[in-house]
Amino acid sequence: MRKNRSDGRMTEDRPDRSRRKRNRKINSIFVMFGCLLALVLVTYLAGVLYMWIDAEFQNNANDIAEAVAVSEQEEQTTYTQEELDAAVAEAREEASRSGQEQILAGIKAGLTAGESTVKTLRPYYPDEMVVVSNGAFHFVPINRELKLNDYTEESLNILETGELQYLENGQVVSRKGIDVSKHQGEIDWQQVAADGVEYAFIRVGLRGYGTGKLVEDEYFEQNITGALGAGIKVGVYFYSQAVNETELLEEANFVLEKIAPYRVECPVVYDVEKVSGTEGRMNSLTVEERTNLTLLFCQTIENAGYKPMIYHNMEMGALMLDLSALEEYDKWFAYYNQDFYYPYQYEIWQYTDSGTVNGIEGPVDLNISFGPLWEE
Repeated sequence: MRKNRSDGRMTEDRPDRSRRKRNRKINSIFVMFGCLLALVLVTYLAGVLYMWIDAEFQNNANDIAEAVAVSEQEEQTTYTQEELDAAVAEAREEASRSGQEQILAGIKAGLTAGESTVKTLRPYYPDEMVVVSNGAFHFVPINRELKLNDYTEESLNILETGELQYLENGQVVSRKGIDVSKHQGEIDWQQVAADGVEYAFIRVGLRGYGTGKLVEDEYFEQNITGALGAGIKVGVYFYSQAVNETELLEEANFVLEKIAPYRVECPVVYDVEKVSGTEGRMNSLTVEERTNLTLLFCQTIENAGYKPMIYHNMEMGALMLDLSALEEYDKWFAYYNQDFYYPYQYEIWQYTDSGTVNGIEGPVDLNISFGPLWEE
């Protein structure tokens, strides 16, 4: 700043030429930088806008595609009857093919594990009993109008000795028993009682399956007196081969005569069996004939004041007796597997023919009863 010579006031000097040029350059640089910054900002915003538009478009496209798919599915829910029949047939064929594959795999697994053929097949026929008789498989419908048992394998207790017990609420409710004949020879009944045997079925006698001759078991009196003397409850059984009512009544009266001197608190049992591997007299009877003879024996024993019972096995129960006609009588069932495959009610289970009991040399039949066999 400097004074004007004419009036002495302060005046502003004009910039010189070089300063003006330098200022113009600086202004140009700021303008260019501003333009570049604006261009970058516009480009960034354009990119963001593009991505948003693209995302929205994609979402709309997906929504449209889903709507189209749903629409197509809704349109396809209407079929002609022919299309429905074809679809059902295809589904059945696929299910059948899948089921067959599962069954075949199960059969293969069972046989590979060493199970018998009949045991392997049984799970696949829940409404039938699979039974082998005369070298053939039989598929016998279960009659669910008959009394069925409610025993469960979960309630079965297998001891280290191989003996079986049946439990309810963790308590043993079954009772240990045996059945004996001349085949057991001399028996020490005191030792038998000490081994926990509560009851014994003593064979009274038999009818020869070939000769038809009536024979008393040679150890009957010795066994029944020995068991009673040891405090063991006794029942008796007779192995029948009667083929008519005359023979049957002869057998029943023979039993009643032999047991008359003794206190028989357990049932008097009709042992009805098929003779395996030979032509037994009773094998040729019809189901109706065999059932009627069984019924007559039970009625005769009951009329004499004793409690009758029927001994039978799977083959007899499924194929050779009409159980509906024998429904009112208790059953003794022989079955040597540790399961409850047989569906019908029975009060005694003979679960092995190779058991061991103190006081008896060699194998003996072991039984458990699921309830009391005598009045307490």
